[in-house]
Amino acid sequence: MKKRQKLAIGLWLLAVAALAQTDTVRRQKGQRSGELDSGISLQEVVVTGTGTQHLLKDAPVQTEVISHRQLRQYAGRSIEDILSGLSASFDFSASDMGSRLQMNGLGNSYVLILIDGRRLHGDNGGENDLSLIDPYNIEKIEIVKGASSALYGSDAIAGVINIITRKHRERLRVGDGTSGMQGLMVENTSRFGSYGDIRQHNGIALNYGRLSSYTNFQLQHSDGWQNTAEEAPQQTEYHITDSRNKTVNRHTNWQVAERLTYQASKQLELYADGSIYWKRIYRPCGHHPGVDVRTWDLQYDNASASVGGKWQLTAKDVITLDADWKRHAYNYVYTDTTLTDGYVNGRFTNYYPYFPDDKELQSDQRLTNVSLKGVFALPYEQQLSAGIDYRYDWLKAPMRVTDGKATDNTQAVYVQDEFALLEPLYLTAGLRLTRNEGFGTRLTPKLSAMLKLGDLRLRATWSQGYKTPTPKELHYQYVKNMNGVYLYLGNDNLKAQHSNYLGVSVEYTVGRMTVTVAPYYNRVNDMITLVTIPTKQAPGELITKYDPIRVRQYQNMEDAKTYGVDVTVRYQGRHITAGGSYSYLDTEANQYDSENDVMQKVTIDGMAHHKANCYVTWSHEFPSKYQLGIGLYGRLSSKRYYQIDGDGKGYQLWRLSTSHQLGRNWRVEAGVDNIFDYVDRTPHGLHLGTTTAGRTVYASLTVRFNEGKKLTNKYKSNLNPSNNEND
Repeated sequence: MKKRQKLAIGLWLLAVAALAQTDTVRRQKGQRSGELDSGISLQEVVVTGTGTQHLLKDAPVQTEVISHRQLRQYAGRSIEDILSGLSASFDFSASDMGSRLQMNGLGNSYVLILIDGRRLHGDNGGENDLSLIDPYNIEKIEIVKGASSALYGSDAIAGVINIITRKHRERLRVGDGTSGMQGLMVENTSRFGSYGDIRQHNGIALNYGRLSSYTNFQLQHSDGWQNTAEEAPQQTEYHITDSRNKTVNRHTNWQVAERLTYQASKQLELYADGSIYWKRIYRPCGHHPGVDVRTWDLQYDNASASVGGKWQLTAKDVITLDADWKRHAYNYVYTDTTLTDGYVNGRFTNYYPYFPDDKELQSDQRLTNVSLKGVFALPYEQQLSAGIDYRYDWLKAPMRVTDGKATDNTQAVYVQDEFALLEPLYLTAGLRLTRNEGFGTRLTPKLSAMLKLGDLRLRATWSQGYKTPTPKELHYQYVKNMNGVYLYLGNDNLKAQHSNYLGVSVEYTVGRMTVTVAPYYNRVNDMITLVTIPTKQAPGELITKYDPIRVRQYQNMEDAKTYGVDVTVRYQGRHITAGGSYSYLDTEANQYDSENDVMQKVTIDGMAHHKANCYVTWSHEFPSKYQLGIGLYGRLSSKRYYQIDGDGKGYQLWRLSTSHQLGRNWRVEAGVDNIFDYVDRTPHGLHLGTTTAGRTVYASLTVRFNEGKKLTNKYKSNLNPSNNEND
C-alpha cells in the first residue's frame, strides 16, 4: 500500500477515535446538544421503496438515504459529486454527452432517476445530463437498489434514485406556526472553486393564503481542465503528446424553474411547474486532424411543463395525478466554416456548408407522461396502491436516426398491496402489466418481506424487470471522426430485456451505531450493449460512403449477471458522525460472436470489483449562535474493466470540508478536494478511473432573507396545516 494511502486511512481512523472520545467525554459531562447534526435519523420518512410513507427503520424495502444534513456538510458541487462521494454503489465517467452513471454494475439506462417521484428526462446517447438537478435545492436523496419495474416501469432494472427537493412554504411561518400567512423568502448561494468553477443558486418563495410560488435559478460554469496532452498511440497515426483535447471541456449551463401550488381546499392541492435549461460545451480546436480539431461546440436546449394535483380523500386515502411534457434538444454550434453532410428525413442528400454561429440539430427528444395513482387503506392492516401510466416518446434526429424520426408509446397498469397483519412479518406484493406498441405485453411481479426482531431488521426482495429498446437503440446511425471513421449503428432486430433480481439485507442497530449487510443477485436476459462487429456486416452504402475503421452496433447479449454485497456502517452521535460503505461487485456476461460462430464471455463495461467510502464529521454550536462543522471524506475504487480501449485505473480521493453557520441567515462553506493531488493521466481515447482534476479548493456563501405575517382566520380556515413540513 502506498504511503499516501496509509496516511489517509490512518488519518481517518485517528479522527474517528479522537472525535468519538471527545463526544463521549461531553456526554459524560452532561452537555446538551439539539438535533443530531449531519446524521441520518431512523425516524426519517421515506417513500421510494413502496411509493408510500414509512419510517426509514420500518421501510419494507431496503432504502439508502442521503439526508439534508449530510448534503450540507459534504457541500458537493454536483449530484455526481454527491452520489459518488457518499455512496459506494456509484461510479461516474463524466463526458460531453452525459454522466455515464453506473450503479451496482449496470449503466445509466438501467437506473431510473426521479425528481420528487417524477422521471428525469435528459437522455442523449444513453446518458442523462445531471446538471438539470440543482444540488442546492435538494432536501434528501432516497436510493432503492434492484429491479423496481412493478412500481416504476421501464428503466428501473438496476434501481431508483429519487431526488427530493426542498419545500419552502414552511420557511414563511410566523406566530403560532400555522400555514395561514403571507410571506417572502429570498436566498442566494454563490460558490467559487479551482479551474474557474462557479455555482450560483437563487430562490424566491412567495406565499399568500392558498397560493404558493417558488422560483429557482441555477448557473454552473467551469473552465475545464486537461490532465494529459497525450493521445492514445493505438488510436492515432502518430504519437501525439501536444494535443489540445481536455479531460473536461469548458462549459456553462443555466436553468430557470417555477412551481405554483394552489390549496383549493383542505383536501385538494393543485400544482403547475415548468423549466427552461440551456447548456453550452466549448470544445477546443487544435492542430491534429481527426484528433483535436473541432469546428463546433455542443449546445443543449431543454424545456419542461407539468400539471397535477393531490386529493386527500381521508387521512389515509389519497389520489394523485401528474401530467408531464419534457424536451431535450442537442445541437452543434459551428465555430468555423464547415462542409458537412446534408440530410432530409434521415437520408443523405448533398454536402452542405455551415458558417460560424450556425446551429445544426442533432437530436430532439420529447416525452409525454401521464400518471394516475391512488393509495387506499383496506381492512386487516392493508394498504393498496394502484395506478395507470401512459408514456409517449418522440425523437427527431435527421443525421442519426433512420428516416429522421422515431416514436414509441407504452401503457401500464399496476397494483401493490402492503400487509401489516402478520406482525412482526410485513409483506409487500406488486404486479405491473405493461404494453408497448412494438414489443407486446408483459407482467412484472415484485415481492418484498421484512421481519422485525427488536433492533434487527431482516429484509428480502424478489422482483422482475422489463425494459424495451429505446428508439435510438433501434434506429441509431452515427458517424464519429477520430483519426478515422467510427460508425455506430442501431438494430431493429433487438429484443426486449427482462431481469430477475434477488436481494436480502440484515440491518442491526445498537445504540448509536447501525450496520447493514445487503447481498444481491441481478440477472438481465437479452441485455442490450454496443458490440464491435466486422465491417462487412454493416450496410453496404455506409461502408462505401464512410470506409469506417471500426463499426459498433447495439446487440442483445445472451445473458448478463451482476452480483455482490453492499456493507454500510454508521455511527451517529450528538456531535460526531462516522462510518463508511463498501461495495463488492462481480459480473458475468455471454455474447454471441457472429463472425466466429462462438459464444464468448465479455465484461460489462465500467465494472469495478471493489469500491468504498468513509467519513467522519464533527459539529458544535457555540453560544454566539455560530455553528462549526468539519468533515473528512474518502472515496476509493479498484480497477474498472472495459471491453475495448483499456481499463480504468484504481484510485482513492480524500476531501476536507468545513461549514460555518452564522445565525439563521448566513452560512459559509469551504474545503479542499483531492487532498493528495491524485490525477489520472491516461492518454485521451482510453478509459479513465476518474476524470477528477488535481487538488482543488472551494468556498461558498449562502445568504437568506425571510419575512412573513399571519393572515386572517378566513384564509387559515381553508388551508391544511398537515401539508407543512420541517426543513
